[in-house]
Amino acid sequence: MLVIYHVLGQKLEAMDYYDSSIAKSQENGFLQEEALAYELAGKFYQSLGKELIHQTYITKAYYAYIRWGAIAKVKHLESKYVFLVGQTTTIENATSKIDTIHLTTNTTTNSSLSDFLDFNAFIKFSQAITNEIVLENLLGKLIKILLENAAAQKAVLLLLKDNHLYIEASGNTADDGVTVLRSIPVETYQDLPLSVINYVFRTQQYLVLNDAIIAEPFNFDIYIQKSQTKSIFCLPIMYQSQLTGIIYLENQLSSGAFVPERVEVLKVLVSQMAIAIENASLYTRAQDKSRELEQSIKDLQEAQLQLIQSEKMSSLGNLVAGVAHEINNPIGFITGSIAQTKDIVKDLIDYLQLYREKFPNPGTEIEEKAEEIDIDFLLKDLPKMIDGMTVGTQRIRNISTSLRTFSRADTTSKVLANIHEGIDSTLLILQHRLKADHNRPAIQIIKNYAYIPSVKCYLGQLNQVFMNVIANAIDALEEVNIGRKFLEIQEIYPNIITIETNLKVEDETVVIKIQDNAKGMTEEVKACIFENLFTTKCVGKGTGLGLSISRQIIVENHGGSLICESVLGEGTQFIISIPILGE
Repeated sequence: MLVIYHVLGQKLEAMDYYDSSIAKSQENGFLQEEALAYELAGKFYQSLGKELIHQTYITKAYYAYIRWGAIAKVKHLESKYVFLVGQTTTIENATSKIDTIHLTTNTTTNSSLSDFLDFNAFIKFSQAITNEIVLENLLGKLIKILLENAAAQKAVLLLLKDNHLYIEASGNTADDGVTVLRSIPVETYQDLPLSVINYVFRTQQYLVLNDAIIAEPFNFDIYIQKSQTKSIFCLPIMYQSQLTGIIYLENQLSSGAFVPERVEVLKVLVSQMAIAIENASLYTRAQDKSRELEQSIKDLQEAQLQLIQSEKMSSLGNLVAGVAHEINNPIGFITGSIAQTKDIVKDLIDYLQLYREKFPNPGTEIEEKAEEIDIDFLLKDLPKMIDGMTVGTQRIRNISTSLRTFSRADTTSKVLANIHEGIDSTLLILQHRLKADHNRPAIQIIKNYAYIPSVKCYLGQLNQVFMNVIANAIDALEEVNIGRKFLEIQEIYPNIITIETNLKVEDETVVIKIQDNAKGMTEEVKACIFENLFTTKCVGKGTGLGLSISRQIIVENHGGSLICESVLGEGTQFIISIPILGE
């Protein structure tokens, strides 16, 4: 019918049928019929002398043939209609063979690299993408080199992830800025012509627009209309025949900025880019896996330390609490009995004194017995003995109280506690190690306690820290004593542990300093002192966990700090800082 209308000169009917044919072809996806209908319609309007409408329909036929992949037909239209060449360059078939560009010193060919991309720039580009393995740095370098050498004012690099495109790098010559690894979904990005990106994404073919503001159908893109972009070059990044990304370049000032020779050069370089990006991506993924593994190991170690700490405190607490309970009952009985005994003995003494006074001559037998037992000495010594037992039982009671304080079970929340009581209970438990023996005199404990209010803390955990630090100080002193004589230590090298507490009012922090005067440690040892399983003690005498656990208790559980200061030949000081009200 369409041909009949055309032949019979029924122009309006022919126009309707042409448009109807085009619409039906688009609706059903018949790209070749759509292209042919546009072309025939264009010739029809040319026959009517409607040149503007003729060019419009021929242009639409031209782009339809491009989308169809009919390259021969595209070239035929270009040769027949000159106005098409000014709008866009030919888009090659994806299956056509790309001509190889050789580096040559021949200056007679128009496609020589030296005409469009300086040889040094080419080497610079190759070195940048070959030597750089960190993805972020690589993408930044690629954008900069493209802006410097590709006649582009704007460059955007998109990478494909899970079949979606993301903006990973962008830059422009206006502010000389480059942004990388933002991972912005392309559909949410406002500064790109999505029609161009989607075309390259679907066809996996490069696209050059010499004058985008008149190149249909892309000139209808909102971005192109708004920015009035002149030249656009968009090409796919292919790796092993698979699309991995897209490069978008634009020039808003010049039409035809991306000449065919420059396009060919960039096509060669983009193959190198694809390999470099893939290698950098593999390296990044490997680094991410490595970091995940390191974090998993760290989490496992922390869990192990917490388990060890929990078990250690649980075992120690149960042992100490049990001992304290067992000795507390008999001590209470003894204390009560002594008081009662003392009253009875006093009554007996009074009775004997009265007996002696009333009966000055009790008889020979009694006098002999009194002389035998030295009644005068007994009368003087017995009260002293009872007083001594009272002091001893009080000391045991103090030890029992200290054990209970030291092994205090921490609740799920912090409570107000007296730090000095915790330190004193620790010293009392370690008293057997501080006393003199046949090798050395007693270790002197110098306490410089300042006024400190009650601190909100886990006192049981803090006592464990005090125990670790003070026990280590005793170990250090015993080590430095090796080879020294008793008098030498007593008179020349006295063993001293100084414990000082202070209140820092300005930041509401309590500071506890525990210092020895042993041999100190080297910088290498000090750098490792808080590491898990690190120890300078011989096998069987140290686990390498004490200070690591102590630092965890102070830093993580109390929001404070544990610092080691040491001078070789002078001694070591541990400084514990914790907030008064906790964190």
